[in-house]
Amino acid sequence: MSVAGVAEAQFAPLVRAVAGEHLDHDEIADRFARAAWTTIAEPGDRDAGVLLATLGSVAGLERLATGVEAEMLAAELADLDSGVERSPDHWADALKRWKPRAGPAATLLALRQASRFGMRMLVPGDDAWPQQLDDLESHAPFALWVRGDAAKLAGLDRSIALVGARAATGYGEHVTIEAASGLVDRGFAIVSGAAYGIDGAAHRAALASQGITVAVLAGGLDRFYPSGHEQLLTRIVDRGVVIAEVPPGTTPTKWRFLLRNRLIAALSGATVVVEAGWRSGSLNTAGHAATLGRPVGAVPGPVTSAASAGCHRLLREFAAICVTTPDEMAELVPAPNPLGEVLDERPAKADDGPSRDSDPTGSRVRVLDTVSDRTPRRVERIAELSGLATDRVRAELGLLELDGRVLERPSGWMRRKQD
Repeated sequence: MSVAGVAEAQFAPLVRAVAGEHLDHDEIADRFARAAWTTIAEPGDRDAGVLLATLGSVAGLERLATGVEAEMLAAELADLDSGVERSPDHWADALKRWKPRAGPAATLLALRQASRFGMRMLVPGDDAWPQQLDDLESHAPFALWVRGDAAKLAGLDRSIALVGARAATGYGEHVTIEAASGLVDRGFAIVSGAAYGIDGAAHRAALASQGITVAVLAGGLDRFYPSGHEQLLTRIVDRGVVIAEVPPGTTPTKWRFLLRNRLIAALSGATVVVEAGWRSGSLNTAGHAATLGRPVGAVPGPVTSAASAGCHRLLREFAAICVTTPDEMAELVPAPNPLGEVLDERPAKADDGPSRDSDPTGSRVRVLDTVSDRTPRRVERIAELSGLATDRVRAELGLLELDGRVLERPSGWMRRKQD
């Protein structure tokens, strides 16, 4: 038996090392294919989600490996009633996006690294798979890479996300510590992103209170990010769980942080923004929570503090619930979502990146993040790193060049130093 040209004897021992010895042939093949998709498609790729939901992970990977024509793929998905109408041109773009990463080498390396670091890989249907992630539908992860006690992911029916600014103030950290400790005492697990500031304070307080805490990372679990939180994340591995939807070896980038936020929101019964600037990425997490029908709370701060401007924005413009104590935060979980579909991702625009208004798909951010200011990179390499088709990369590079963000050298493209 083989999958996408790779013999089962080559990948089966690696899959068993990270997914369990009890698996049969079909289960091993499915896990290998899902591991492959985590290396091929970027987080939240809806087209890949539709493909896997309709054809299955193995068949979807086989189509890609054998070079299926877009017209045939569109017709096959239409015959199987995927529920999503996509033109052949749309699937042609998707295939171009995935093709640069379609080889098996990255998957085999990811599985080896996972085994080396004692990771576990979870897929939908596993006992430890957090069913809340299924609410993401076609944007759900293909698999989860896990370090720590994976079984704790199945018990997140009472959990709250505490998120906020990296540049937290003493006020924000104090409120976070009180909130996390109080929520743990009330039986809640704490979910956050392990960043500096509010996230780190939430994790530390949960650990100090002997509670469960889940850290969701935007990069591979073989190298913790931020590096300054390696000790903290190691403690979470020992007493909680650290997860990522990207495989080992993946670099955390701006768009992966934003997409990671949807997992934080989906895993939690409610999201509380403790302290956030006007354009903080924490507002992006709140937006995902609102879209999923999860309650959103915001902690007010001094009206003179720029660090609380984002919380005040949530309260004023998006009708978030004002919360000031652990009791009030705990009350969010059974409450109906106060935001409905009102809150979108517009607050998540980065201060130093292209405008989302002129970059609705986020492609320009992805291209800019993968262009180095020290080493020229060719279009093909940028496409491989960003997970975009080469023609899309060329188009975005042209627009970025007009904006003065990048420049072309004989050996490739570079980011301008002032960026």
